[in-house]
Amino acid sequence: MVHNRGNPATGGVWRMPGGEVLKVARPAWLPPLHPVTWPTSDDPAHWNYWQREALAYRTGFAASVYADAGIVPPSLLRTADRPDGEIELWLAFADGMPGFSWPVARIAAFARQLGQAQAGWAGRVPAEPWLSRHWLAQYLSAGPATSVFLSPASPWRHPLWPSDALDRLRSAWIARPSLVTRCDAVPHTLCHLDVWPNNLISSGATSVLLDWAFCGDGGIGEDPANLIVDSFTDGLMDPSLLPELTEAVMDSYVEGLRDGGWTGSGDDVRRWIMLFGVTKYSWFAPALLGRMIHDGDLGQKTYGQDTSGDSAMVRLRGLITMLGEWAAAVR
Repeated sequence: MVHNRGNPATGGVWRMPGGEVLKVARPAWLPPLHPVTWPTSDDPAHWNYWQREALAYRTGFAASVYADAGIVPPSLLRTADRPDGEIELWLAFADGMPGFSWPVARIAAFARQLGQAQAGWAGRVPAEPWLSRHWLAQYLSAGPATSVFLSPASPWRHPLWPSDALDRLRSAWIARPSLVTRCDAVPHTLCHLDVWPNNLISSGATSVLLDWAFCGDGGIGEDPANLIVDSFTDGLMDPSLLPELTEAVMDSYVEGLRDGGWTGSGDDVRRWIMLFGVTKYSWFAPALLGRMIHDGDLGQKTYGQDTSGDSAMVRLRGLITMLGEWAAAVR
């Protein structure tokens, strides 16, 4: 099955003849099977600790923490330890509508469930030692941001992207350490930290949430920020839906927080969503611009949705414009 082969924490994902799904967690000390773009570690404090998802399933953590709000992982059928240290997770196949086929209203319904779930964990993130801590700072120092080679000292320009948005995003890229500090000051809650439609399947009103490898201590608004932005980065959702989806996710997440008993300001939550979105994706514009300048295209496939680098830049114009507006709103 399709998965991020650049993350060596996953040794493979297979749908078996009987309908079960086998996912293999691969120890950090084993040689990677593919070129590494997401480094992993044997340190439980590491942002990409190889055993985190297996522990989330084996302890029952993933199955319980959001369940009251209608969010669950695939059912764990059994696990096994291999002689080389790999861990087998045998999961029930989640048979439902995949997230990239959801209408905006269904995505909004999930955002409300997420808000309700995270309200219950506000200010009291569980103490399990294998949960991620300071995930965003580590992600920006060792994750996709390492692909940026565009100098922050030079002006950022592309004829297909608005100059004012690029100027704001350039400032955000330079200021990312202070943005991370501001993100850390947002009220904390238990986050999944990889919420996007590719990790969602509907089962009636229940939302099945996949890939718990990053779960841990995050901020209110961090997950819906990723849901909004990452719905459009890879060309798997109609870019014309961006304004509608953004408004629906923000409003529904705030409503969910209210459902869960959180009494803070809705306007603050919307600002936090923008802050997390700009901070986490501060690498996105300079990475793509650098590839276009250097190679004339994005240097990678985007699920076959783009016929050229220029077509991708056109598709992403609305997202870049919105991120520039968010950067201005939170500066």
